[in-house]
Amino acid sequence: MGKCVNCGKENRLISEFLGLCRECILMDFQSVEPHIHRVHQVSREPFDLPPAPPKEERGITCKYCFNLCQLGEGMKGYCGVRENSNGKRITPSPEQGYFSWHYDPLPTNCVADWVCPGGTGAGYPRYSCSKGPEYGFKNLAVFYYGCTFNCLFCQNWHHKEDLKAKKSQSAHDLAQAVDEETSCICYFGGDPSPQLLHSIHVSRFALAQRKNKLLRFCWETNGSMNSRLLEEILDLALESGGCVKFDLKTFNPGINMALCGRSNDQTMMNFELAAKRIKKREEPPMIIGSTLLVPGYVEKEEVYQIAKFIASLDPEIPYALLGFYPHFYFKDLPSTSRLHAFECKEAALEAGLKRVKIGNIHLLGKDY
Repeated sequence: MGKCVNCGKENRLISEFLGLCRECILMDFQSVEPHIHRVHQVSREPFDLPPAPPKEERGITCKYCFNLCQLGEGMKGYCGVRENSNGKRITPSPEQGYFSWHYDPLPTNCVADWVCPGGTGAGYPRYSCSKGPEYGFKNLAVFYYGCTFNCLFCQNWHHKEDLKAKKSQSAHDLAQAVDEETSCICYFGGDPSPQLLHSIHVSRFALAQRKNKLLRFCWETNGSMNSRLLEEILDLALESGGCVKFDLKTFNPGINMALCGRSNDQTMMNFELAAKRIKKREEPPMIIGSTLLVPGYVEKEEVYQIAKFIASLDPEIPYALLGFYPHFYFKDLPSTSRLHAFECKEAALEAGLKRVKIGNIHLLGKDY
């Protein structure tokens, strides 16, 4: 049972760690903002991560994402990946990255599996190896360490631990993992934004190696990257039959700040930018939206506003609603209930979207 430090309300849908209810974040954000910043600072201390994006006056500016960290010598960025190691340049170089990787047999449990070529055969024969799901083929799943957000509910928070013992690996070597059975590469994390140029190099090396054979490139991201880099990955996704999956965590900027420690302004702007490309290839869809249904915070009203925003760009954009599992600093919250999930789906359809799916159904719990 959590208690809101602002209004005194007690409810099992209030995170004890965050200590704020959704209503106070929405209605009294100015008052609770200092508390939000303190909570996020505390959450980052065990991982030796900067409490906020560094702004060293004479530092080198990292332009990979919207945080625009200004790094003095020896300083590392908010993401924990980018560093000013010698006072002259920021590392790692685009050819080197911090990540792990593995193969996933297709069709795999992907946010886009219900609309992508690997899961459905969409775009056959240009973008898919088969008329249906690509049984017998595999996905090269690349998990990048580091993140431009600081989500208190992170389902993959272990990347913060992995950063402590990180060892760089080259883009060329990773591309060598693409074999005859590999039909797609998916970059996720953490978030790929701090290492987006590395993923672009991997993709280009892999294309040269495949010699015009089918190979799709997909990114799963919070959408906070530099817009110029977004344009580059959109080009690769468009030509290859891949997609960019945007994790639209919230609609309200205050809720985003409370849950993720950062603004969602760049995410929304980049999603709108990407949506301008979708008519260039309608099937398989080039962009997909998704939202994790965090109980007590990402309610149907939030989903309705996100879906309304997506529908205003194109009602055919696929939107996945994902079940939340108690994890990380939000381990005291319950799993998303079936009622919550299906109410959110109805809200998204009511907002005007035509393709909405509930994902991670196996994680859905009983009604609160």
